[in-house]
Amino acid sequence: MTSTKKMTYAKSGVDIDREKKAIEALTSYFPFQSEGFGKPLPIKTHYAGAIDFGEWTLVMCTDGVGSKVVIANELKKWDTIGIDCVAMNVNDAICLGAKPIALVDYFASETSDPTMAKEIGKGLAEGARQAGINIIGGETATLPDMIKGFDLAGTCLAYARKDCLITGEEISPGDVLVGLRSTGLHSNGYTLVRKLVKENNLDYTDWSPFEKGKTLGEVLLTPTKIYVKEIINLIKKVPVKGLAHITGGGLENLKRLNDKVKYVFDELFAPPPVFDFIQEIGNISHREMHRTFNMGMGFVVVLSKDNLEKALKILSGSTEAGKVGEIEKGKGVSLPSLKVRY
Repeated sequence: MTSTKKMTYAKSGVDIDREKKAIEALTSYFPFQSEGFGKPLPIKTHYAGAIDFGEWTLVMCTDGVGSKVVIANELKKWDTIGIDCVAMNVNDAICLGAKPIALVDYFASETSDPTMAKEIGKGLAEGARQAGINIIGGETATLPDMIKGFDLAGTCLAYARKDCLITGEEISPGDVLVGLRSTGLHSNGYTLVRKLVKENNLDYTDWSPFEKGKTLGEVLLTPTKIYVKEIINLIKKVPVKGLAHITGGGLENLKRLNDKVKYVFDELFAPPPVFDFIQEIGNISHREMHRTFNMGMGFVVVLSKDNLEKALKILSGSTEAGKVGEIEKGKGVSLPSLKVRY
């Protein structure tokens, strides 16, 4: 089933480099900054935004589920998509060491469907339970001229003491990288995945060739793991220098934390079978895979080597975690075993 044509995320319709330019163009019109209480803090390239709130900092971020919702709609299985929506937001918020407290959602659909809405609500409630947050409101819209199926997004509010923010500025050579296992694709790269399913004449109701007892669609709809409890517990007990949610853009996004050091991943987790399957049917390079997907590692923690053993002991009680690399002098991200650099 291996494709003879090399597939990339850009060829499927999502060009990461072009997206970066679009973001730069969009944000170039945001020059105004208020002063004093409510002033934005200077951490614009991070996973979330933050504002001055006296001795506290309010952290905000927003994200959606992406085209994973297309698969959910085709299978009429909507009960886990809400978990993804919560996860994509709270996992970004904790990257600043902030504790998420609330979320509002935006649900836009082609037609009003109470059954679909009820199932999506189940997922949102379960995601909120896992994250330990409240859903305090939201908005719905029926947009038959704009939406095919539905779209789901959220905005998260979190908080931290101003002097306890984790920005990545203190990351230095000699520090270690700890990876936390993902549950699968999470909510990124689905435009590419759906294109490969179509081009290989597969169906989401086909039995998975790599995970016994599940259909391909069931595997692809596995909810995004929520890391809130693990990370908040960790930062209470161990000094942490950097936190990264591995989503679209893959490991390259670690440069958001600190672009003056080199992130060397020389002990990567073995990717779950779903990633091997995607890479094979799409004839996708290692560089493209690790730039598009989380490859089995949904979150990365950066801390000093002296705190490694204690951190792993704390994390082992609730998730699979392990040392995956180190910080070295230089710049960029390196995966030596795969001869990949960003």
